[in-house]
Amino acid sequence: MKDKAYKVLATQKGISNNEAKRLIDNAQVFFEGKRLTIARMEIDRAAVLKVIDQKEPVKIYEDDDLLAVDKPAGAECYDLEKKFGFRLIHRLDKPTSGVLLLAKNETFLESAIREFRKRLVEKKYLAVVEAIVAEERRIDLPVFTQKGAKAKSEVDKKRGLAAVSVIKPLRIEGRRTMLEVSIETGRTHQIRVHLSYIGLPILGDESYGGKPYKRLMLHASSIALLNREIKAQTPVEFNDLFR
Repeated sequence: MKDKAYKVLATQKGISNNEAKRLIDNAQVFFEGKRLTIARMEIDRAAVLKVIDQKEPVKIYEDDDLLAVDKPAGAECYDLEKKFGFRLIHRLDKPTSGVLLLAKNETFLESAIREFRKRLVEKKYLAVVEAIVAEERRIDLPVFTQKGAKAKSEVDKKRGLAAVSVIKPLRIEGRRTMLEVSIETGRTHQIRVHLSYIGLPILGDESYGGKPYKRLMLHASSIALLNREIKAQTPVEFNDLFR
């Protein structure tokens, strides 16, 4: 017999339906070796579901005005805003890990937001793709985002807003490449959409054509603004693919 995935999980783990939904929404549940993403999906009641632990955010920089944390993949930015009690300066997609900045006061928040608007903030990411990328490439393609319960973006030359990403290969192993991605703009899902559009979907990015994996292999590795450069360690999942 079948039932909704969250109900199966709740029964197996002895937890509430709401907690089971939260675990699935946080990409912490795996079914048949793949991340389970739809809490209401019908699955067999005898299905074996595996739950992985959610990592805790780590403080990586702090001064009188700013707190920077290394956001774990699957963590919600607004939850971290509540956890630390400071205001978000920017956001990362839920499945993306890496440097997240929070302002300790309104004056710094306003200054930082101005830097972002003027495109004076240097942002670098790591992304893993299932292909050999041998040369640096600049992607200048407008991105349009359809807002809703879940945002979905696409390259759209008529309706899209200007978006520029520069990709540079760092490591190649077999037919897999770790890219450094610098973005000059910050559109919703920009890197994911750009890489998918040019035939290089990110590993784990099933929403944009990537192969299933235990997480989205996208990591905000560094941010430089207002005379500060803040870096996050490369996640072990990334290094494990390039040994």
